[in-house]
Amino acid sequence: MKSLRTFICVLPLALTGCSTLASVNWSAAYPWNWFGSSIEVSENGVGKITASTPLDEQAINDALSGDYHLRSGMKTENGSIVRYFEALKDTQLALVVNGENGAVSRIDVLDSDIATDKGVKIGTPFSAVFDKAFGNCVKGAGDDSTGVECKAPGSQHISYVFTGEWSGPEGLMPSDDTLKNWKLSKLVWRR
Repeated sequence: MKSLRTFICVLPLALTGCSTLASVNWSAAYPWNWFGSSIEVSENGVGKITASTPLDEQAINDALSGDYHLRSGMKTENGSIVRYFEALKDTQLALVVNGENGAVSRIDVLDSDIATDKGVKIGTPFSAVFDKAFGNCVKGAGDDSTGVECKAPGSQHISYVFTGEWSGPEGLMPSDDTLKNWKLSKLVWRR
């Protein structure tokens, strides 16, 4: 019986080193993940919310396992009306799910408990992800105009919004020396 328990605990660790199936999330097999899993930002979406998730309160609530309180709203963006859902954890805004044509198109993550599949999360310093802004980042726009938005390395769908102290001219990006002290304030997934 003791050897069976040891085998069950060691098997997921052995499989992660031997696997050639790169798309399989073997970390889900770890015993400490058997009784619940946290939401993660990946190329596919945020947790179980993906581009194929209908922009519907029940579908989003189901994808979030009912762990958040949802409220809906509408706003204008680039001359179009966009429907969105805000997911609240207790009273704190954790996610904003935007959509168009009845499907999810963008998810803003503000919850520090949600990380990317690379371990990047709210509060991560700019310098832990990037050496320089050039080629990686642009000045933020719209709601993110006080920050810089940087494409996650190796990603087509994930970007990071960093904010911090800077007293330079409006509309210009801070220097790399200033940015290195800025912190990640929002993870963004786009379809």
